[in-house]
Parts: sequence; C-alpha cells; structure tokens
Amino acid sequence: MEWLIIVFIMLFVLAPVMWLKPSPRQKRTMAMRLHASRKGVTIKQQKPPLHGFRGTMPAYRWYYPQQQPGPDFLLVRDQHASQELEPYHAGWRWRIAPLRPIPAAAETPLKALLERLPLDALVVESTPNSLTLWWWESQNAARFDTYLDDFNQLRDQLSGQADSAPQEPLSGSRFL
Repeated sequence: MEWLIIVFIMLFVLAPVMWLKPSPRQKRTMAMRLHASRKGVTIKQQKPPLHGFRGTMPAYRWYYPQQQPGPDFLLVRDQHASQELEPYHAGWRWRIAPLRPIPAAAETPLKALLERLPLDALVVESTPNSLTLWWWESQNAARFDTYLDDFNQLRDQLSGQADSAPQEPLSGSRFL
C-alpha cells in the first residue's frame, strides 16, 4: 500500500512537468521558424486578412527594400474566398487585384509558387512593405526551404513595382 501511495505522489508531481514539455509539432514548428528567420524571413502571429476570421495565424514575411516598395494585392485560396472573387490561377482568387498588371518576370514565379504551396497556405499578400504568406505551418524546415528561393525571387521581381510612385519629402526651396 505504501508503494502505491509513493507512485501516486510521483505521478502527481511529474504530470505538470509533462504538460510543459513541447509536443513534436511544437518542436517542428519552432525549428522551422528558427530556420526561416535565419534565412531572412520574419514570422509573426497576426490576424490574417480573411473575412470573418477569429484569432491569429502565422505570417511569414519577406520585406521589400525600403526604396523599392512592392505592389498591393491579396490572393486567397478558393476554399476561403467568395465565389464572387475573380479567379487567378491554380485554385487562388484575387481579393485585391494589383492596379497594374504583374510583370511577366514576376508572374511566372508567382504562378509556380501558387501551384506548389501546401493546402494549409491560405493567403499570399503583397503590400508596399512586404510579401506575406499566411499558413498553418504544416511542413518541416527542409520542405519549407524548397519555397524560399521562389519567394526570394518573387520578392526581387516585385520590388519597385508599387502601384504609386513614392512620395518625395517636401523641401523649403520648392516653395520659394
């Protein structure tokens, strides 16, 4: 009977420690995020640009050079988009289409990337500041590496393709 009480007390003490131990999915995600951040990708938990979405989602960002902003557009996977939105390519729809056509040099890697992205990738967004992938991190670092070159190439091709020209600072000599 004493041994049973000792075992019960030990289990009672060890149970909270086991809850604090990261799960295999958490370990994989942490390793992937660390790997991606070393490759220049910024990862944040934010509210995605999906209608009616509650909560946050991982956003992987590739920043455009400050002097070469990118275009504004938002692509959403069909399953999370209204059928009223204009189809683009491989099960993706424009929620916000770019004002100017995407250059051919950028359209080819964009379409190739959209075909290859995992099913849990829900949104590809471009703002003047960054190119962002919103997804649920279903893959490991080695598999994510296969997308890095494509995203870097796409970011480089879209750099400087902003919908509007950058504003120049006002100088006093202009008004004299």
